[in-house]
Amino acid sequence: MARSSQFYIDKLELMAHPEGGYFKEIYRSPELCDGLPSRYNGKRNFSTSIYYLLKGYQFSAFHRIKSDEIWHFYDGCRVNIYIIDRDANLVIERLGRGIDKNEKFQLVILKDQWFAAQPEEPTGFSLVGCSVAPGFDFSDFEIGVRGELLAKYPAFQKLIIRYTI
Repeated sequence: MARSSQFYIDKLELMAHPEGGYFKEIYRSPELCDGLPSRYNGKRNFSTSIYYLLKGYQFSAFHRIKSDEIWHFYDGCRVNIYIIDRDANLVIERLGRGIDKNEKFQLVILKDQWFAAQPEEPTGFSLVGCSVAPGFDFSDFEIGVRGELLAKYPAFQKLIIRYTI
């Protein structure tokens, strides 16, 4: 039985996410990490995990966080993830079921890399999970500012204009 985006939004009790799409935190470890690198402004939970859903016309705007993040594919259509890596190269990864088409079930996005995402099909949706360690904290989240990204990465002008808010 094919599920719809609204089915998952309702059943998983997802709410709007500031970078686009819908989410719900499903796990936050009760233990805290101490002695973290100086990029963190305090203790963090060991790990966190969310459900994250994008409808086909929605996108996750360019952003970065201070921890590595693992995306896990669950349902829907393939999602394209656009990463500007540490060497200022554009890497396009595809998360989905089509392993024979170079799609992945899981993808690691390294800390401090700018990335954006959008489902492949405009009328589809993509349901993923995102795990972060040390755990996610909104103070570690930075949304991309279009002008700043364009100045730093002019070669990716079309993508930056498309995937910034």
